[in-house]
Amino acid sequence: QGLKPESPLPTESPGPIFGTSKLPSDLPAADPFLGQNKVPDLQKVFQRSDGLPVHLKLGVPDRMLYRTTMALTIGGTIYCLVALYIASQPRTP
Repeated sequence: QGLKPESPLPTESPGPIFGTSKLPSDLPAADPFLGQNKVPDLQKVFQRSDGLPVHLKLGVPDRMLYRTTMALTIGGTIYCLVALYIASQPRTP
């Protein structure tokens, strides 16, 4: 009895199950991943010597994220210090 295969095992390995078999020259130009290269433009922005740190170079969105992060960090530090102070007080019955 036991388990018996219904067909013999294949001798060839199967092809890849991901990716594409087309070369980039065969793909239509309308594919979204073949858009304009933005790297040179971003290099100009990030290499500009305007005195700003790299994490603030893209303007308002970067400043908002930075300020939110700083506010949460400072708020969390204050919260922890207050909680430690309250926990260190002797309990009165």
